[in-house]
Amino acid sequence: MRFFSKFFATFLAVMLLPAFMAVAQTQTITPGDNLVVEGIPPIPVSIAQSVERYTNFRAASLASWHPKRREMLISTRFADTPQVHLVKSPLGARKQLTFFPERVAGGRFQPTEGEYFVFSKDIGGNEFSQNYRYDFATGDITLLTDGKSKNSGGIWSSKGDKIIYTSTRRTGKDNDFYIIDPLDPKTNKLITQVEGGGWGPLDWAPDDSKILAIEYVSVNESYLWLLDATSGEKKLITPKGGKEKVSYGGAIFSRDGKGLYVVTDKDSEFQRLAYVDLVTMQPTYLTTDIKWDVEDIDLSDDGKNLAFVTNEDGTSVLHLLDTATRKEKPLPKLPVGQVLGTNWHKNNEDLGFTLVSARSTADVYSLNIRTNKIERWTESETGGINTTNFTDAQLIRWKSFDGKTISGFMYRPPSKFTGKRPVIIDIHGGPEAQSRPGFLGRLNYIINELGVTVIFPNVRGSSGYGKTFLQLDNGFKREDSVKDIGALLDWISTQPQLDKDRVLVTGGSYGGYMSLAVATNYPERIRASINIVGISNFVTFLERTEGYRRDLRRVEYGDERDPKMREFLLKISPLNNASRIKKPLFVIHGQNDPRVPLNEAEQIVATVRKNNIPVWYLMAKDEGHGFSKKRNIDFQFYATIMFIQENLLK
Repeated sequence: MRFFSKFFATFLAVMLLPAFMAVAQTQTITPGDNLVVEGIPPIPVSIAQSVERYTNFRAASLASWHPKRREMLISTRFADTPQVHLVKSPLGARKQLTFFPERVAGGRFQPTEGEYFVFSKDIGGNEFSQNYRYDFATGDITLLTDGKSKNSGGIWSSKGDKIIYTSTRRTGKDNDFYIIDPLDPKTNKLITQVEGGGWGPLDWAPDDSKILAIEYVSVNESYLWLLDATSGEKKLITPKGGKEKVSYGGAIFSRDGKGLYVVTDKDSEFQRLAYVDLVTMQPTYLTTDIKWDVEDIDLSDDGKNLAFVTNEDGTSVLHLLDTATRKEKPLPKLPVGQVLGTNWHKNNEDLGFTLVSARSTADVYSLNIRTNKIERWTESETGGINTTNFTDAQLIRWKSFDGKTISGFMYRPPSKFTGKRPVIIDIHGGPEAQSRPGFLGRLNYIINELGVTVIFPNVRGSSGYGKTFLQLDNGFKREDSVKDIGALLDWISTQPQLDKDRVLVTGGSYGGYMSLAVATNYPERIRASINIVGISNFVTFLERTEGYRRDLRRVEYGDERDPKMREFLLKISPLNNASRIKKPLFVIHGQNDPRVPLNEAEQIVATVRKNNIPVWYLMAKDEGHGFSKKRNIDFQFYATIMFIQENLLK
């Protein structure tokens, strides 16, 4: 996850009004009672006033089409958190349906009549999501899950009378499969027990007799299974034990039930679209001419058209495949950006999706494949700012220590800023993720008003560049990705428009680790660093992250139970190299973080402070792996701006 950009883009773009905290007579901003603030100087109201318009971005995303009417559920925010809204026509009014202090995920119409929908919600960012039913007739909301465990949103059966979902309620770590009729919560039934937290349902067979499921081991290794919908018996359909690890990015049944459309890197460097016959299990590859990852697929209700999206150097390209001829159909050109969440209406004509670009926050669109007409369903607010002048991403490349080419995206400030510009390096999390061109939200203030150049590197281990590149940072090769940032610092020093002496590094989650690692490995080459929900010690992180994800993370980072790996992980952990941190540090975390526990922040803050290095610390008691509530995000942003002003711009 790319947190500086995610928080100051996707999440932050969703946020609307600038929730000014209590203002004291001294004209400083007082943080809410839910925030723990240490080492941060009083924040003047003038900062909030100067950034106000940039905090008023909103975004919208498609959740679900109504099965009979041309209406949809979307996710957007009117108050403090994103909620489910109903939109009845293109650019029609957004009617808010859920009203919770916590953000709401999903909103999945019952797929035959649409008289209710199912949604998910956690508490305080703890990610222990529960499923609920919303009834349109009454507005009543009914809890469908146990109220305690971690539950997935689930997949509707073809008949629309059941949902299959996963839950950790049996062991706290294993994602077992459950089936429920949402109209009768008492029907909830465990059908299949599994081991591990990487399991999930993908699709129901057309006759609802079987369920397609995935067993995710790592980004490079996953398997497809068929579950009997009655007995729960599972059958492996993608064999284990071959020389090559194979990944499946998704799969759905053909409408006749005789095959599967799958996304896989089998026998390929990239994720390809294939059709797999369920009798012979032989794949027929459908995108052999596309040397990029296929990342999203959706099949029309009549099975005649398959929509898919490719990730081409970070930019999304939408495709439409005629399943009878297996040839692509021409489509109108979309703006350069990211296409997310393709979703067919049951009329078999309208394809819905979310689109985000550098100059447009995320909004919902539909494409009619009969007329090739594109319609916009939402037009989210941008704080009154003319976003057409926002800078586009520039693709950059540089050579790393071993000669490998690393790439990223750079955003330059407007021409009114002259001379060498200070630089922020924003490193995504994951690490199996990718920084991609999109709407930067609040980050545009830093570019447009502070004159800072922002670079989003895709270091080795990032997705989108093939499975070999994806594995270049695994295990004992972990610090090779840090060296990629060292090479980027070298590149910056060669650019006449960039100031090598004014560089700040930031990132969230794994990107937070990277920010700390850069601060320990290249302390004299940066001005400061920001660590958002980052890992400070790999061993304590692996020992304390929630059980349902621990083994999944061991595959990527290494197993801390192995003595040699443990020794290595301790050696490279920023906490054990904190004496090398020489520049100011800002640490941001949520108390309820299930992924990177709060201890990771607390221990790096305490250790660096002992070395008499200035440390700012912001902790939210009502957040998890990143801030989602606008009032908290606002304060985080104000503090970040002041940190940048104090440590980068002077």
